[in-house]
Amino acid sequence: MITIVDYGLGNIQAFVNVYRRLHIPVAVAKCAAELEAASKIILPGVGAFDHAIERLDASGMRPVLDNLVVESKIPVLGICVGMQILSDSSEEGSLPGLGWVPGKVRSFKAVPELSDLPLPHMGWNDVSPSLNNSLFKGFEEEARFYFLHSYFFECLNSEHIAASSNYGLDFSCAVRADNVYGVQFHPEKSHHFGVGLLKNFAEL
Repeated sequence: MITIVDYGLGNIQAFVNVYRRLHIPVAVAKCAAELEAASKIILPGVGAFDHAIERLDASGMRPVLDNLVVESKIPVLGICVGMQILSDSSEEGSLPGLGWVPGKVRSFKAVPELSDLPLPHMGWNDVSPSLNNSLFKGFEEEARFYFLHSYFFECLNSEHIAASSNYGLDFSCAVRADNVYGVQFHPEKSHHFGVGLLKNFAEL
């Protein structure tokens, strides 16, 4: 069962609608008990890093998520801020992240040569997946997704970069560490590209 974590952030219904159209079983978890049937987990998010961590802590689901992802190795897909909180830390806040993918979240404005870059990075952009990346199966020739963000994930280990995009510099727009996946863009707003990616995640 694909289970979407509802901790008050992100367009939960948009993901439910995609999977229902694909006839793939999907559930929404608002408490720890509702995570028990999960075979795959989607962790959406919008807004600020610290606020997302605080909301996840307040939901009571974080210890169960840690156990499912770290101990039981259930696949998880973090989206937008849901991807950013997979990291160790963020320049946007002071709270530690989940630490599931080693790295930190940086501001585009913190890069000196990008200080004049319009923010947020908003709209469609090309995405270049790494080789043999099952999350992007079928997108070998073309991959375009919808972005809305001012921060980017800087992986500690380049092997964890699952895809990159360019906005003033090449940045990792998707990450993967073992069973943990994350995408900075919004698949639920990315038409057939996003539907294909969410289907690929279901079929991992």
